[in-house]
Amino acid sequence: MIQPIYVYGSAVLREVAQEADLSDKEGLATLVRDLKDTLAHADGCGLAAPQIGVSRRVVIVDGTGMEDMYPYLKDFKRVIINPEILERSEKTCEYNEGCLSIPGIYADVTRPASIKLKYYNENLEPVTEEFERFAARMVQHELSHLDGDLFTDHVAPIRRKILSKKLQNIAHGRTAARYATKIK
Repeated sequence: MIQPIYVYGSAVLREVAQEADLSDKEGLATLVRDLKDTLAHADGCGLAAPQIGVSRRVVIVDGTGMEDMYPYLKDFKRVIINPEILERSEKTCEYNEGCLSIPGIYADVTRPASIKLKYYNENLEPVTEEFERFAARMVQHELSHLDGDLFTDHVAPIRRKILSKKLQNIAHGRTAARYATKIK
């Protein structure tokens, strides 16, 4: 079911998410379905459970809509449950990021160029996988949500100061998004 997306100013976005209970297969299946439906409706490339008000360590990423720009993302869709970053590259890259929880704001963020991750997939099977290029970017952005971090926390202080008025507008419900939003 399509859920509203919690936006900047919502307390759930600042919480460290709890581990998902792998024994609750029905609950996890419902959460994953809600994440997929909501992401498809909002037309994004990733969504974390806290963004729909559920403080659990579950994210989805879907790069298939970006295959024109990044052909290697043609079949890139992942459900990532209870992730643990095993390695981060020393090499970094900068990219202009945006977020469904911060509509209309974009800023350059530097992140590791690649990561190695251990997680459970949608079938609750353990997976160890390396991500690089834009796939690594999408995954890291969503994983940040699980730790209560937003991409705006990782921009240069002067850029954050410039964005502060726009962020406060979002926190006070003054934003225009093409999908349902919520502040709580």
